[in-house]
Amino acid sequence: MADGQSDNNVPVLLTFSSFARASSVPSGSGRDVLMQKFVSVYGKQLDASRGFTVQFYSDEWGQYVDLPRGFTVSESCKLRLVPLQSDVTALGNLSPATTVFFCCDMQEKFRPAIKYFGDIISVGQRLLQGAGVLGIPVIVSEQYPKGLGSTVQELDLTGAKLVFPKTKFSMVLPEVQAVLAELPAVRSVVLFGVETHVCIQQTALDLIGRGYEVHVVADSTSSRSMVDRMFALQRMARVDIIITTSESVLLQLVGDKEHPKFKEIQNIIKASAPESGLLSKI
Repeated sequence: MADGQSDNNVPVLLTFSSFARASSVPSGSGRDVLMQKFVSVYGKQLDASRGFTVQFYSDEWGQYVDLPRGFTVSESCKLRLVPLQSDVTALGNLSPATTVFFCCDMQEKFRPAIKYFGDIISVGQRLLQGAGVLGIPVIVSEQYPKGLGSTVQELDLTGAKLVFPKTKFSMVLPEVQAVLAELPAVRSVVLFGVETHVCIQQTALDLIGRGYEVHVVADSTSSRSMVDRMFALQRMARVDIIITTSESVLLQLVGDKEHPKFKEIQNIIKASAPESGLLSKI
């Protein structure tokens, strides 16, 4: 019986992003009470800067619909919390003040196994250089370093805000959440590393579930199999994860030729990044 359900409570299924939790609310609960219930259940995953609305599943229409005026809960139902759409012109924009870089598991033992590993390492170093120039925080994970080794020497982790070991595939662990809590302005995560279909994908899904906008750098992420790599990129794109390139990210972050750091960024991208197999047939 969810949440200590009593005789006066009605069972409800509360869904948000990829999450779903059985709960209960008092019979007769309206929009305000339902919103409070969602906040009590999913508060840590909600972006306080965004607006939300509640929808319920309509058997008549076979889909979720907005709560009608005066709606109250009288019987069990499925409810969904939906973020209000951002201004279309803001979607996908990057700003150094609201961005953090995630570098995922770029370790020595992966070198012989990952397709185009040399290329994605080269591009990853460009991104780390750009982060240093623009003062963007960098969080670095290492998957089971005891067995898989440390981050490759080609990547300069000087100034990284956090380098941490993990066994879970997703980077979204308590120590990372603690760092993000210290960076309340952050809205966007630029994510790169290995493997695309495992740690990158699971990290990206966890982040969007917490309200962050995620930019996966296609030319700095790969897998042991190109099939896994390409299908993971396609899957992520279908759930509003932004698939982008290193040069696009860096130039978006400066945004203007007159930016005081433009010349330094231009020097980083002067030579085109390697295509890392993205233009090859699967």
